[in-house]
Amino acid sequence: MIELKTPGQIERMRKAGAIVGETLDLMRRTVRPGITTQELDRLAEDYICGRGAVPAFKGYNGFPATLCTSVNEEVVHGIPGLRKLESGDIISIDCGAVIDGYFGDAAVTLPVGDVAPEVKGLLEATEAALYQGISQATRGKRLYDVSHAIQSYVESRGYSVVRDYVGHGIGRAMHEEPQIPNFGKPGRGPRLEVGMVLAIEPMINLGTYEVKTLSDHWTVITKDGRASAHFEHTVAITENGPEILTRS
Repeated sequence: MIELKTPGQIERMRKAGAIVGETLDLMRRTVRPGITTQELDRLAEDYICGRGAVPAFKGYNGFPATLCTSVNEEVVHGIPGLRKLESGDIISIDCGAVIDGYFGDAAVTLPVGDVAPEVKGLLEATEAALYQGISQATRGKRLYDVSHAIQSYVESRGYSVVRDYVGHGIGRAMHEEPQIPNFGKPGRGPRLEVGMVLAIEPMINLGTYEVKTLSDHWTVITKDGRASAHFEHTVAITENGPEILTRS
């Protein structure tokens, strides 16, 4: 069942979302060649806790860290560790926080130093696809209008949409109904209503859409080893259109 949030509940989610957005801004300022993914994770955890929130991912289904840090061909759920970022890498950073019982969730993919033009194009297209999807998150639309907007934009630019992982509803739990694929035919799925809150998150690959999970049972990579990008916002459907709750 899809839970509609009251204005008071959405206000609480704004608090959680702002902390996530601020944490990702900190990551934008911090990512550089030579830093480890574990160092990024520690900085993020310190910031989230310092704002009075709790890292939403740490301990979630056994996940061991505050951030998901996915580098290059890693699509999602990369575990922070001793890996040092190098110039030319890209890193997808997925971050969640919970405060006053409500969750925020967002992701960004960042270049490390100078990246190849084709990879830069992938990042730009994935972020633009997120906003294409958000533009459809309005009262009266259907859920798959969001999905179709993302897919059509991405595929028109020659990239592929990951099928195995999707966006989701969010609120008092990290993952709520509905699931939000990044592909599909328009005019299908539940009708969007004021009070829905959605985590919209295109995961887009430079090559094939096919993925596989590594032996750590978390890290998902592209099957062909080519780069992947991931952008996400938590979005509330309001009387006045979509409101991004995870903007800093």
